[in-house]
Amino acid sequence: MSKTTMRAVGVIPSKREVRLVEHPAPAITGAYDVKVRSLEVGICGTDKEICTFVYGSPPSGSDYLVLGHESIGQVVEVGGGVSVFQPGDLVVPSVRRPCPHNHCVPCKHGLQDFCFTGDFTERGIKMTHGFMTDYYVEEEEFLTFVPPELRNVAVLVEPLTVAEKGLAQVWQIQQRLPWAAPEGAEGGRGLGRRAVVLGAGPVGILGAMALLVNGFETYVYSRSPAPNPKSELLESIGAKYISSVTTPLEEFAQRVGTIDLVYEAVGVSKIAFEVLTILGTNGVFIFTGIPAPHPAIDVDADLIMRNVVLKNQVLVGTVNADRPAFQAAIRDLGTFLYRWPDALRALITSRNRIDSYQELLLSDRTGIKNIIAFD
Repeated sequence: MSKTTMRAVGVIPSKREVRLVEHPAPAITGAYDVKVRSLEVGICGTDKEICTFVYGSPPSGSDYLVLGHESIGQVVEVGGGVSVFQPGDLVVPSVRRPCPHNHCVPCKHGLQDFCFTGDFTERGIKMTHGFMTDYYVEEEEFLTFVPPELRNVAVLVEPLTVAEKGLAQVWQIQQRLPWAAPEGAEGGRGLGRRAVVLGAGPVGILGAMALLVNGFETYVYSRSPAPNPKSELLESIGAKYISSVTTPLEEFAQRVGTIDLVYEAVGVSKIAFEVLTILGTNGVFIFTGIPAPHPAIDVDADLIMRNVVLKNQVLVGTVNADRPAFQAAIRDLGTFLYRWPDALRALITSRNRIDSYQELLLSDRTGIKNIIAFD
């Protein structure tokens, strides 16, 4: 690569290719720009789906899209108007950028995760290049400071924001009744409540950690029979792992009892709607997954509707994520590292060179969280 270009992993939808591209080296052009050196970028299911060309759109004027939206980097240069960051700082970038319409009130107030026009862009996903490259430039407002002690786990911030955003909505929803302990209460706001996490991928495991920190009795309902590395990790932090293969739903419901909160992190509509039927009175069900297109499934719609009405249930979807979610994720990662250092570090299965991108993105590489390390 020349001084004017750098390495990047990109998808070329028109050619259905995934390859290393020569990407223009970025430069600061605005007063509030921050130039960041990529340190680590996580590989997630979204990246792999984009590589099947189901979705993912390049920026206008480009035939490729640089991948990567789970990132930690180090500031190398700042614009003249930047007041929060300085060279050497560690940062994580957010993903979604606001739409350009003045009538979109959420975007005007920094809540682009609630954009109602649909014209938002997303780094590494929709019409804006991502972070799977040596350097990038980002506006100050879309970066969040990371304490140095979190350097080796901060690549997990972005997937954790999914849970943080979901829980923030839960606390607001449940103000409707004396459901949660006050913020800061000893034992956590979910103390005395029972939560179920669907799925034991990175988003599910991080969600389970967040629920445990908040005091919930936490169950993880996932497909793989125990024991397995994920079940052992979850049990080590105090969650209860139950396999859907060995424990049918009816038996699961009997073992768990009243379910106050379901955190769906599996992206499979069939299991999600089955578990929805056993959600408890006044319960909240958080949807985070985006299922791939499949034939329609049969659901017991009458039972679900009766339960929602008669049991005062709430179904809520969450998409990441605003600044408070990133700040909460960084705070909670510090708590996780203090309480479960080995388990948290074990979420990162492997660190790989950028040359391994095809194996990471196009194969059935196993593990919890595989990352590309640039340093």
